Order: sequence, then structure tokens, then C-alpha cells
Amino acid sequence: MAIYKLFSTKDTFIYTEKQLANLGRDELLEVGGYHNSGGGQTLRTLIKFDTTEIQDIINNKANGGNVQTNLHMYLNYANELPIDFDVNCYPISEDWDEGSGKFGDTPTNRTGASWNYKNAGAANHWTTGSFPTYVTASFESTVLGGGTWYTGSNDSSLEAVQSFNKTSDLDLDIDITSGVLMHYSESLDNNGFILKLPDSLENNLSASIRLKYYGNDTNTIYPPSLDIKWDDYIHSSTLSEINDPEVVVSIRNNKGKYTDEGKQRFRVHARPKYPARTFTTSSAYTVNYTLPTASYWGLKDENTEEMVFDYDNTFTKISADNTSNYFDIYMDGIQPERYYRLLIKTEIDGTTTIIDNDQVFKVVRNG
Repeated sequence: MAIYKLFSTKDTFIYTEKQLANLGRDELLEVGGYHNSGGGQTLRTLIKFDTTEIQDIINNKANGGNVQTNLHMYLNYANELPIDFDVNCYPISEDWDEGSGKFGDTPTNRTGASWNYKNAGAANHWTTGSFPTYVTASFESTVLGGGTWYTGSNDSSLEAVQSFNKTSDLDLDIDITSGVLMHYSESLDNNGFILKLPDSLENNLSASIRLKYYGNDTNTIYPPSLDIKWDDYIHSSTLSEINDPEVVVSIRNNKGKYTDEGKQRFRVHARPKYPARTFTTSSAYTVNYTLPTASYWGLKDENTEEMVFDYDNTFTKISADNTSNYFDIYMDGIQPERYYRLLIKTEIDGTTTIIDNDQVFKVVRNG
């Protein structure tokens, strides 16, 4: 497989309406700028992924190669969105505590990061004065805090942006490769990432822009993930490439159940539906072919029908050797106790075909 989902180790959101409140165990994470009777308010999300796990995936699964990393978060709710807007993401420059608070806790929970403070017990104010090089923050003079973040390094920008319009899927899928690679190399302390609207949309007095995403404490199947992607495509085969759109494609080594550890290689067999007649001592139906190089695999959640891994021209391209086509999936990179459906997309003689042969498997938790 060339995509691995790494799930967050901690997350929370902070907001100006309750400057001391911690939301570290809330099921949802919010980003926004809204108005209430107290005036303009701001919501920002903090999220972190483990450095050791990032290093293990890049070193031992991607073999130290070039990777792309995307922060992926599923939308729960959106309100009063502009026609066009951005969500910004930056590496956080100070360490913070997740805490155990939830939205609406009474009395106010102070067990972790809040708008004013980065640590439990309302300790250690977020820096609001003199910043080191490439570190910044944005805040109102009356509501000091809101996190601090890196905007760049000596040779690159660390700002990541996802742009939306009225037709956009509002799930987040932000390329944060620059920041993650600096966490990987430990040239930047890994304090996670902050998600926010542009300054012009925060502290909003004319609208109530709110984006709510599932956090790592959700009781759904939609926790946030860091999708680490790399190109593992190899095509080195003496088999003939099939060019008949009437094709039979099968996956013959699907065991149906896998533990949530290790890598599974799926073998893809292809042949013409109606083989040409030849004089031979073996059946034409046993001759294997390779699919065209424009062939990709996908993985769908069997119950929700959400694409867990969508077809990608680079990262889910199907490889081939002298035995057959194949692709790899790391079972510890997807959620256990779920059923998944294998799909194949291929283009033959100008025709794009999605192949669904009811190839379903379950990932079970080991121990």
C-alpha cells in the first residue's frame, strides 16, 4: 500500500467565548468565527500526531522515500459559510496539554489547553509578546492567547491552506508535508498543528461561521488522520497487457479476515472474457494478463460506503510482476472491527471501468 492512516494522539479546540475552558475530550473539533451577544468570537483546533510513529512509517514502510502527508478530517456540521473561504494550518510552536474537558462543562474544566493557557490548571500563558523568528500568533488585545505557530523556516513556508467554494466537499484534506517532514527530521519540535480561519473571518461580527469536525474521541468511524502517502508503483512483467474491454478481473488470495497488523499483498488476475481460439495443450482461460498501467485500487467501508482510500493516479496505482498485478495494504493503517470492500478502476481501449467483484474482508483487533 502507498497510503497509511496515522491517527492523532491528542486534539482539542480553543475559543474566545470561554477563554479558560478546555475541550480535550469533546467528540467534535471546531474552527470558526462567529458573533453572539458578547461580540465577535473565534474557534481554533489543535491536533498532534506522534513523532515516533511518523518516523517508523517513513523509514520502515515508505523506505525513507519521498512522501506526501495530508491532514484528513471529516465534517460533522457547517454553518453560515462564505461562498469562498480558506482554512489555514500551521505547526504549533509551543507544547500544550490535551485535557479532559467537554463543551458546556460546568464548572469550567481547566485540565488542559484553553484560549488563554497552554497547560493544565490555567498554567503557562500562550506567548503573546516577543516572538522568535518565523513564529507568530494572532489575537485581540482583550483576549490574549489563541496559540502560537510557525509560519516558515529558513528555506520554506510552513503555511498550509485548503480553499473551499460553494460546491466543495467540506471534509478537510490539507497537504501539510513541509511541517510533518520537519517533525520527522526533528528539525522542528513536534507540538502538532493549529487549524484556523484567516484573520479576516475570525472575531466575526456579521456572520456565525462554524465548522465542526469529528475528533479522536468520536464514537463514530470518522476520527481525524494523517494520511502518509508514497509511490510504491513497480511494473516489471513479461505478461501480455490486456487490451480487450471485455475483461474478467479477480482477486484470488483474499482471506476474508485479517488482524490489524502487518502488510497484505493482494494478487489481481486478469484475462479476456472471450479468449481467442488457439491450438494449445492448456486452457486459454488459465493464461494471465496484466491490466493497463492506468489501473488503480480503492478501498470502501462496507457499511457506510465511504471511500477509505480513493483511486489516486500516483498513490494507489496497481503494480505488476511476472506472476500478476498486485497491490499492498497495511492492515494496521486502517480501523479494526470494520468490513472493507476492494475495488479496481482501469482504463482499457479508452473505456474506464470500475470492477466490483464483492471482494470484502474484515480487519479484527489483535488481542
